[in-house]
Amino acid sequence: MRLLLSLSVLCLLLMLASILIGPAGAGIGESIRALWTGDDALGLVMREIRLPRAVLGAAVGASLGLSGAAMQGYLRNPLAEPGLIGVSASAALGAVIALQTGLATALALALPLSALTGAVIAVGLILLLAGPGGGSLGLILAGVAISAFAGALTSLVLNLSPNPFAAGEIVFWMMGSLADRSWLHVAIAAPIMAAGAALLWGSGRGLDALTLGEDGAASMGINLRALRLRVVLGVAAMVGAATAVAGAIGFVGLVVPHLLRGAVGGRPGRLLAASALGGAALVLAADIAVRVVMPGRDLKLGVVMALIGAPVFLQLIWRQRRGL
Repeated sequence: MRLLLSLSVLCLLLMLASILIGPAGAGIGESIRALWTGDDALGLVMREIRLPRAVLGAAVGASLGLSGAAMQGYLRNPLAEPGLIGVSASAALGAVIALQTGLATALALALPLSALTGAVIAVGLILLLAGPGGGSLGLILAGVAISAFAGALTSLVLNLSPNPFAAGEIVFWMMGSLADRSWLHVAIAAPIMAAGAALLWGSGRGLDALTLGEDGAASMGINLRALRLRVVLGVAAMVGAATAVAGAIGFVGLVVPHLLRGAVGGRPGRLLAASALGGAALVLAADIAVRVVMPGRDLKLGVVMALIGAPVFLQLIWRQRRGL
């Protein structure tokens, strides 16, 4: 309980910092007053640009952190991450097609809706390939195959793109960013993320039982088929929605559960809430770093997350190796 309270306070402080930090050059008090009562340009910036960016950053981070904890708990593998089932790669493919065909320019909602369509198709293919009674191995193999195929198709679109500007836009989008996001993006992603969170939230008991193995979980009355469907649909909804509005952001679902697993006693069910809050805090901190480190350059959030996540993950591997 103390851990969740500490992470909640950290998330609130980082959200406040994310709202107050920006190129407008206004003071803290002036920015806070403009957020609540300002009708001028600063008030518009605070309510329509910075606030939705902070809310979306917290939602994306929570989605990726919660999905990573659920995948690691279900597969009983600390190296599992949300992109393992191919949803993020398929969502990226849908967005790339929208950018390449010009739909993203013609229609404001074409980009996130195309990405969500790619995620839905990936879920259908995963459930079809893994089969109704397939175990975790079938899920992994299906996810790897779909992810590889979606990645190959994305590379093919880039390779055949006759427009260098479209190719550049695709590459930049795939790096991940929260810049220029609005309440419309929040409205698109939030209901889907909430539905995915509801599915994963109810899987805690089953994930705890899975630590005894599939046979042990089944003997405790856990419906493994229903648990797998709940985890796959929940992860797909949250990761697909996050990728649709923010692009490809890696390492959150892989690193955050690692950092917090020891604090919850290694129980997958208790790790879900902690990872959601930890993921939100990590993405908010990285998005603040994007604006502080190089304010004059469009530094992408996915690049910063990779620079943060890769060394942390390597350190965790080194500590685990020394422990063994």
